[in-house]
Amino acid sequence: MQPGTQAKNERIDIRTTTGAKRLLQEAATAQSKTVTQFVLDVALAEAAEVLAEKRLFPMDDAQWAAFEAALDGPEKARPGLAALLSAPSVFE
Repeated sequence: MQPGTQAKNERIDIRTTTGAKRLLQEAATAQSKTVTQFVLDVALAEAAEVLAEKRLFPMDDAQWAAFEAALDGPEKARPGLAALLSAPSVFE
């Protein structure tokens, strides 16, 4: 096996309509790919985008300034949290 490649030993089975399969076949052919390559490429790109939306928070300059100000500002007193952290752990 070449460095950086992984064995493909997992399967994903998809049941679909004839029309949907035909559309996927046409799109795959248009990009000179197999249906498997096409579907996997599109699915992985969408998966990456979905996860990025959960991890990245794009902000304009004003939003970023407000975010930094909140981070740099004085901390708020949280007596409940202080009490919780000073209590003995249930694991001790």
